[in-house]
Amino acid sequence: MRTYDNPVISGFHPDPSVCRVGDDYYLVCSSFEYFPGLPLFHSKDLVHWEQIGNVLDRPEQLPLPLPGAKASGGLYAPTIRHHDGRYWVACTNVDGGGTFVVSAERPEGPWSDPVWIDLPGIDPDLAWEEDGTCWCAFSGPGGGINLARIDPVGGVVLEGPVPTWSGSGLKFPEAPHLYRIGDWWYLLIAEGGTERGHSVSIARGRSPRGPWEGAPANPLLSHSGTARSIQNTGHADLVQAPDGSWWMVLLGVRPGGFTPDVHVLGRETFLTPVEWDEDGSPAVAPVPER
Repeated sequence: MRTYDNPVISGFHPDPSVCRVGDDYYLVCSSFEYFPGLPLFHSKDLVHWEQIGNVLDRPEQLPLPLPGAKASGGLYAPTIRHHDGRYWVACTNVDGGGTFVVSAERPEGPWSDPVWIDLPGIDPDLAWEEDGTCWCAFSGPGGGINLARIDPVGGVVLEGPVPTWSGSGLKFPEAPHLYRIGDWWYLLIAEGGTERGHSVSIARGRSPRGPWEGAPANPLLSHSGTARSIQNTGHADLVQAPDGSWWMVLLGVRPGGFTPDVHVLGRETFLTPVEWDEDGSPAVAPVPER
């Protein structure tokens, strides 16, 4: 799998989130104002993906018909996870209802009706501790990453939300994902906006509550200011393969033309490897074209 073509999912598949269950990978993307919503993909190798359905495929799953949503409104930045025998997706409908969680026994569905959660902001994440405690990190309305302890079944906020990390100093910290890896909790975010300054940064702490220590090499990944053919790299998610290797899915664009370059295919899904040093710090290769 070290040699492959990028993007792994081409053409208007932004904000990828991925999880692995056994030897299978599942990935979900933003769909904004389009219905059915949140396309869901399956892969055996992170490279070859097949769409197996949509998370939101019934009109009653949404409080506002998506044809009435504004352009680039609707469904933002989902997270997909597998926990306690179920698949979970958290997302935001920015045109009505806000943050919600849906779940299913099988990734092909049927997915539940949304459980709405009273949290402001966008880009909700889901992460569980070993005792079943569920955390939702999200991009707060005032900037920075917020954290809340939630009941994803009942839709109840049990603690917070509270500010948790403001990033490395770039604008628009967003798209958080929390992970427990070894003895550390890691908080992966996007920064710099979704245009040419788009970047990936990471911090770690001993608890999902923090405090967070940003990686000295932040941003962990950025093609900003380079001549690489893939630009706007950010909004990433991490996954470990069965062989122990680590990978990052993320969005990017392939601009073309004369200044200012445009990207007619929209934001696409790319793949790049991740290496961890003995201290538990990650390093991410620039996104390979092949």
